[in-house]
Amino acid sequence: MLNFEKYRALTFDCYGTLIDWESGIADALRPVMRAHGIEVSDAELMELYAEIERAGKSGEYRRYREVLRATVRGICTRLEFVPAMSEVECLAESLGSWQPFPDTVDALLRFQSRYRLCIISNVDDDLFAGTARTLNVDFDYIVTAEQAGSYKPSHNNFALAVERMGIPKERVLHVAESVKLDIEAAKSFGMDAVWVNRHAGLEREGSASGNPSDGDSGADLEVPDLKTLAELMGL
Repeated sequence: MLNFEKYRALTFDCYGTLIDWESGIADALRPVMRAHGIEVSDAELMELYAEIERAGKSGEYRRYREVLRATVRGICTRLEFVPAMSEVECLAESLGSWQPFPDTVDALLRFQSRYRLCIISNVDDDLFAGTARTLNVDFDYIVTAEQAGSYKPSHNNFALAVERMGIPKERVLHVAESVKLDIEAAKSFGMDAVWVNRHAGLEREGSASGNPSDGDSGADLEVPDLKTLAELMGL
């Protein structure tokens, strides 16, 4: 078990960890599919999204709004239809209304009673501003991909967060759902990490984040949700 007393701050991935991104993505894309007579499951949509969005963040940095537009176009190309311009914007325009998981807000308030809180998210400033209103928590620090000029798993994003907090990375605990983008990156950067495996116990080969199905994440601790983590911390 981790010694939670040694940490002064908690850093969080946002989408997939705090925000139910899979429901948000499916809700945004489903009307586009229906409008063009395309029948595709939410699971298939998520797999397409994950593959195309991941490719869109590789190479030279570009803002996440542009990545989301390219992702919608890529999904539509794969499904062999051309979206309207308004449909291309569906992910970016809806992102700020994607909802927190049921345990998120209460857990964040409990964490805030002991630790400084920081967001490290692969998103633009204005996009996260919409999300922040749904979380009802004033984070002490917010580090976006736009500010870092890079996307996780780059160490640059973690380094910027640690620099702004002014806290040694050994005293910061990273909490995230994505193994590839967050857990492995935080660990290789020198931070301890908690894997929030919200799909634990479900019969699937891993989430659209490419997470392992065998629980071998390399994290220092695995929990099924943030409520469980808060309870383990005695909060």
